[in-house]
Amino acid sequence: MALPTHTEAAVLTGHHAPLELRELPLPAEPEPGAALVRLTCTTLCGTDVHLWTGQMSLPGMLPMVLGHEMVGEVVATGPGTTDTLGREIRSGDRIGWSESTCGKCHGCTILREPVACESRGYGFLQRSDRFPYATGGLARYCYVTPGAAKLLLPDDVEDTWASMSGCAGKTVLRAVARSGGIRPNATVVVQGAGALGVFATAVARLCGAGTVITIGGPDDRLAVAERFGATATVSVESTPDERVERVRELTGGRGADHVFDFAGGPTVGAEAVAFAAQRGTVAIVGSTGPAPSPVPLGTVMGKELTIAGSLNGDIADYHRSVEFFRAFSARMPWAELFSAPVGLAGASAAVESMSRLGELKAVIDPRLP
Repeated sequence: MALPTHTEAAVLTGHHAPLELRELPLPAEPEPGAALVRLTCTTLCGTDVHLWTGQMSLPGMLPMVLGHEMVGEVVATGPGTTDTLGREIRSGDRIGWSESTCGKCHGCTILREPVACESRGYGFLQRSDRFPYATGGLARYCYVTPGAAKLLLPDDVEDTWASMSGCAGKTVLRAVARSGGIRPNATVVVQGAGALGVFATAVARLCGAGTVITIGGPDDRLAVAERFGATATVSVESTPDERVERVRELTGGRGADHVFDFAGGPTVGAEAVAFAAQRGTVAIVGSTGPAPSPVPLGTVMGKELTIAGSLNGDIADYHRSVEFFRAFSARMPWAELFSAPVGLAGASAAVESMSRLGELKAVIDPRLP
């Protein structure tokens, strides 16, 4: 069968501008270790929204194809293409993948941390007018580069679950691991009620937390958080002092054993430290960007807090997320995280809707019209 030479893609050409449907070239044949994939599901991430709005912007990044949470069916592979466990990848296989890494920089070779790769990125660092062109999720076909860590997917994991594992799922599970895990019957505060915060709420409960307090908004998202295991919610419509006082009330004055920032914002750091109990842990995950966030270091010292930064995740975290969904497939109403799928023609409206908190997790199925 002849390989496709071009693919339709929804291309970001300007911040806050509608995505443009364009035809992009595809490589004539996959390189060794690479794969050409027909996408079956792309879930949009908060990063996609930030790129669209310009809150995240890098010089010379446009035009680009958004989307870094995706799953697809393999159309063709280059010589020696295997998944991260050494299993051969063949045409017709369903795969997911983590971000591309170079394997040669200090982060890859000395730190042995893929998230520290100097050229790491997928769906937000590759321009769509340069080889290999279509590497993002808002396309009918995607070129999965040799440096991307790939994973053959089990049949009992839904496309949406595997797709979300590509960023949101692995980000949450890495943050839990970076902060030392959640102790049984622990008290947890989750800052943020987006897809990351809701998933983190579920993870905390399924890990055995006794009390999980989710802070965020709007109210409909807090209601979703309750269905995913929150024992209490606190609205961001209140003031920082009111939020701190409410958490203190809900924890009997002691504070939380674990605090997870999935929200960002100028007061998140100070609030996280205030929420934490003596010798508690604070994981900073959502506070991206160059703007400083004040943190009372005297309180960090006085409470003897452990503060961990956690950046996204790698193929190990991706694998753990896929297995997490398998293990707890019937324990949470996972389908509530995802909107009804739309085709590429609806991708622009989906990004805009997420930007105004209209949906938690937009789903694009490029096979749809």
